[in-house]
Amino acid sequence: MRIKFLSIFALTTLTLFAVSCSGEKKNETDAETAKTEKTISEEAVKYKVDTANTTVTWKGSKAIGGSHNGTMNVTSGAFAVKDGKLESGNFIIDVASLKVVDIPAEDEGNAKLKGHLLSKDFFDAEKHGSAAFSITAVKEENGKTMIEGNLTLKDVKKNISFPATVTVNGNKAMIVSEVFTIDRTDFGMQYGSSSLADTIKDKAISDDVELSVKLVATKQ
Repeated sequence: MRIKFLSIFALTTLTLFAVSCSGEKKNETDAETAKTEKTISEEAVKYKVDTANTTVTWKGSKAIGGSHNGTMNVTSGAFAVKDGKLESGNFIIDVASLKVVDIPAEDEGNAKLKGHLLSKDFFDAEKHGSAAFSITAVKEENGKTMIEGNLTLKDVKKNISFPATVTVNGNKAMIVSEVFTIDRTDFGMQYGSSSLADTIKDKAISDDVELSVKLVATKQ
């Protein structure tokens, strides 16, 4: 999977999604057609993501009660800051590194859930071992920084957006998003969707997933 030199996907901790028990969606983002990715300018300061301290954390839920959450590792990432503001960036996630954290590691259910999520029903990690995010725009809206970018998952590329706080302090920089919601079916994950006629409704899995991002990086 090829990504332009700097376009972000985030970054230290990415908290993957779920709908709250009340059904409220957090910063719901509608996936749109992929857009042109931002490139780095000569004046921008480059930062390299510290992958040892970068994690993707996910959460998914059933349509009627119950949820699971876990993490994924980030294998690489970089972003650029110009005049103290985020300009561009990217990051790649190791899908196969997926972990389930709400079920004890020694519990049989942990391995069973992990195996199912990595199967063709969901991430299909054997065929699609990585996912990526590349910044297409950074905007200021209502006092918040809105990051727009192309999310590539299972070879499907869609443009999404989420609110985040960007902090630059000397040689360190951090990007922390608010929790936001995406629709997994936009990326080819149809299994158990309530939209399918043959899905038993009380066993349906929510199409909505919550995600948040925390990235720590060091000046290059």
